[in-house]
Amino acid sequence: MAPRPRPHYMRRMTKPPVAACIPHSTTHHGIVRDDPYDWLRDPGYPKVEDATVLGYLAEENAWFDAWMAPHAATVDTLFAELKGRVKDDDSGVPVRDGAFDYWWRFDAGGQYRIWLRRPAAGGDDAVILSEPDEAAGKEYFRLAGISVSPDGALAAWTADDDGSERFKLYLRDLSTGADTLVATTAIGVAVWAADSASFAWTEVNDAWRPYRVRLHRLGEAAGSEDDAVLYEEADASFFVGLDRSTDRSHFLITAADHVTSEVRLIPTSDPAAPPVLVSPRETGREYDLDVRGETVFVRTNDTHVNFRIAIATLAAPGEWTDLIPGDDRVYLRGLTAFASYLAISERVDGLDGVLLRYDDARETKIAFPEASYTVGIGSNPEPDAPLLRLGYSSMVTPSTVYDYDVAADRLIVRKVQDVPSGYDASAYRTERLMAPAADVTLVPVSVVYRADFPRDGSGRLHLYGYGAYGLAIPPSFSASRLSLLDRGFAYAIAHVRGGDDMGYRWYLDGKLTERTNTFTDFVASAHALIAAGFASAGNISISGGSAGGTLMGVVANTDPGLWRAVVADVPFVDVLGTMLDGSLPLTPIEWPEWGNPGEDAEVYRQIAAYSPYDNVTAQDYPPILITAGLNDPRVTYWEPAKWAAKLRATKTDANPLLLKTNMGAGHGGKSGRFESLRETAEEFAFLLAAFEAKA
Repeated sequence: MAPRPRPHYMRRMTKPPVAACIPHSTTHHGIVRDDPYDWLRDPGYPKVEDATVLGYLAEENAWFDAWMAPHAATVDTLFAELKGRVKDDDSGVPVRDGAFDYWWRFDAGGQYRIWLRRPAAGGDDAVILSEPDEAAGKEYFRLAGISVSPDGALAAWTADDDGSERFKLYLRDLSTGADTLVATTAIGVAVWAADSASFAWTEVNDAWRPYRVRLHRLGEAAGSEDDAVLYEEADASFFVGLDRSTDRSHFLITAADHVTSEVRLIPTSDPAAPPVLVSPRETGREYDLDVRGETVFVRTNDTHVNFRIAIATLAAPGEWTDLIPGDDRVYLRGLTAFASYLAISERVDGLDGVLLRYDDARETKIAFPEASYTVGIGSNPEPDAPLLRLGYSSMVTPSTVYDYDVAADRLIVRKVQDVPSGYDASAYRTERLMAPAADVTLVPVSVVYRADFPRDGSGRLHLYGYGAYGLAIPPSFSASRLSLLDRGFAYAIAHVRGGDDMGYRWYLDGKLTERTNTFTDFVASAHALIAAGFASAGNISISGGSAGGTLMGVVANTDPGLWRAVVADVPFVDVLGTMLDGSLPLTPIEWPEWGNPGEDAEVYRQIAAYSPYDNVTAQDYPPILITAGLNDPRVTYWEPAKWAAKLRATKTDANPLLLKTNMGAGHGGKSGRFESLRETAEEFAFLLAAFEAKA
């Protein structure tokens, strides 16, 4: 075995670091795979303590700092702009839950929220939890959620303090503010039993997989070992989720992978009762549900790719009868069973909508003021919602909180996102293009730009994409984006296959063996934007993160001449290596999305043909900025590090290649609303430098 490289040491950086290239190979299906940067994976992971690895990452960070130093004034200017568009003392719209109204606020200059409530009948405001207090002295802090007991006396809350997404679960006495640590292996939000004497929570195993639901009874000793197990999932490719029915009558325990799901019910009035399986898992069938009284409402894709809605009874929850059949144009995305109506999130021809369905079969489609927008059902914790809380925005309309008055059929504006430095929507334009893909499928592309943007191909264009897990990228508002628009950029979102932007089939047509549609759709979107006069080839910057980083890596390899610059945030770029390693926390769960190359030679070849790390070649690449998180459990830090190392050793150009690793954070980057804005400012400065270098 070749010796490991000696540790790197911090020094003044005048040139980029070069990672040691150490021969390492594996063989699968008779195919040899070379991986000379495998040493960047710390053998002690999830602990990362190897001095050589840490030294290399430190040198890359030092090189990032050295390269950015001449652009410090630009970063400061951009950061001031971004911060100036954030309302310093912002607050949420109160929402009623039982005897209290709940909301959050930021104090002036605060990085984190303060959570409050007051009696609905009138009374003083009271702090439930202060994130600034909990985050004090920590490099990272993320609150997963707060769940208040039905009697209003206690709150269970979960938080991550290092970015690893291994959450600590606490129980707080709201009269004193005193906390008790319940568990260190929790994830998600706890769900209370009806009598406020116990709550259910989700536990992760050593591989970070949510696999078990436990019940914590008040008065029992803290520590997960003393909590009863309500459900445990044995299949390593399935993960467990926990929720509560809208009528508060049942715990909902879901076991699912990316294509198959099943749900169990436990009465919140009797949490020790055996879970009732609604319908056994069938590969390729997904379903979710809500409960109202004795009726179970089920959303499932068993008979139509865009899902149908069925009803059943609690006595026979697996016997489903059609309520709303599946439709080729209407994608049924979710349902909430309020006491007086069923609220359905849908997407029709790619456009979001909300449908209300009453027991007498009457239906109301809520009308919105723009032709293109995104809307979703917001926080509505009570069993009925005569005023339905909604969240709305468009590419030119700031985020808006509406209450929809069901009886009066009208929208009531509760809050419009304030842009303190000023925003004039009339100065901007938005439109939607349809880009012909390689197979002639039309791919939607949402674009926003200033009214004076030139449509002669001379302008700057930034194109964003994701395309995985059935996650649509909505055409929504971004105050940060204005810093690019006001500097002559148009900003576009390619709604590529792999998301569910145009229905569930859109998702299926961008995964597994159809994954390459995601990549070719993105390139086709760029060409359509060029044809529409938004830019010229080589004058388009692009970005994507996580699975969107896969997209960035692929198109950087296949079409480097199209791009002026690439930003890849926590990119999933060693697809083949990760999918071959079943010991990694999330790999078995990911096989239904990407395929299992260890078991199937054809899947191996398909992934090997596009995996960004495996397809780096000796060619010119555009400037590339890569970010990573040392504690990231989703995209392990060594993926972006290996990709950066291989790119630097292989590419034939002198363009900047930067790797920035957050040493105290995870998948989402730094925590705190302003720290994250500074990272955005750095990315924008990188893009501006790339355009100005060739101006």
